[in-house]
Amino acid sequence: MKHIIIATFLLVGFATVATAQRNPVNMDRENFFRFGAKAGVNINKISGSAYKDGFNYNYQLGGFLQFNFSKRFGLQPEVSFVQSESEFSTDANNVYNDIFRAGGQRQAKLNYLEVPLLLNINVGSSKRVKLQIGPAFNGLLKQTVDSLRGNGQLYNKSSFAAIGGLWLQLPLVNLGARYKLGLTDINNIDDRERWKNQAIQIFAGVTL
Repeated sequence: MKHIIIATFLLVGFATVATAQRNPVNMDRENFFRFGAKAGVNINKISGSAYKDGFNYNYQLGGFLQFNFSKRFGLQPEVSFVQSESEFSTDANNVYNDIFRAGGQRQAKLNYLEVPLLLNINVGSSKRVKLQIGPAFNGLLKQTVDSLRGNGQLYNKSSFAAIGGLWLQLPLVNLGARYKLGLTDINNIDDRERWKNQAIQIFAGVTL
């Protein structure tokens, strides 16, 4: 995972240097329509008394569109593949007595298709730094839980979240960091406990 993230930052760094040498551009120029791709780390956790504290490191990758309606505001829809991971308490009774074959520590890996719709607000006059806020829809593509009995599904197939963060837009490269807070319960077993996703997302990419 660390090697993938380092390679991503190196790649976009080399691309930026090469582009700057060949095509000097006005850093403040911004077209109405742009598109690109990004990849990075998804540092996530699931809140709930059944889960261990602390974050887990996974990855994300996807693409986006940008519609810059004015000098200050724009809209950015995205589609990303996001992998999350959670770890249950070592006491399985904290989850539910009949879920696991035997007690002990268990992990769950969740693969999501994440679709945010973000409002971009330029900070300052340079248009390089954008504040991003908006909702995100998460569709669960796959869930894998260690030692789960049968074909039971612990997590809901869909959920919603709120995203806020900063986006650094260079002529070719983009860098960003966000916080994602789950708004809906992802517990698909019953209503005894509410489980919600949280994540810190750090990424780099290319904007064309």
